Amino acid sequence: MGMGASGSSGGGGRRRRGGRSAAMSEINITPMVDVMLVLLIIFMVAAPMLTVGVPVELPKTAAAALPTEQEEPLTVTITSDGRLAIQTTEVSDDEMIPRLTAIAAERTSNKIFLRADGAIPYERVAQVMGALNAGGFNEIGLVTDAEGPSFGAGPASNTESDGG
Repeated sequence: MGMGASGSSGGGGRRRRGGRSAAMSEINITPMVDVMLVLLIIFMVAAPMLTVGVPVELPKTAAAALPTEQEEPLTVTITSDGRLAIQTTEVSDDEMIPRLTAIAAERTSNKIFLRADGAIPYERVAQVMGALNAGGFNEIGLVTDAEGPSFGAGPASNTESDGG
């Protein structure tokens, strides 16, 4: 009768030399998607940690956001108990200006963002702003939370009429 199909001379599939299979002509997307998802999770977890780390309850205002800078802003924070911090490092009142001057010497911008807890007296904020101004820092931005009262300014007023 006939011969078995175990011979390699049959007309079945084509084989390359050495028993290697043909190269795939399709891109396998699964590993790339896995890497992208891992990177997405890493950035989602890391993004909230990039903000200044001294916790304060900022007052809410209707002010528009300042344009973003190329350099990380230099931030002075006044905590709810009146203590001062440059970025995340706590400093005393007497060493604030010398430290800021040393830091500003290495920076291109002299802009300072002042973050103050809403519970502290305005007098303390004014004292720190005056010290910054006397120290040569004239570009001071006050940091607040958005969605505060607008007092009738603009189309989205937070006030209600009493109907007449």
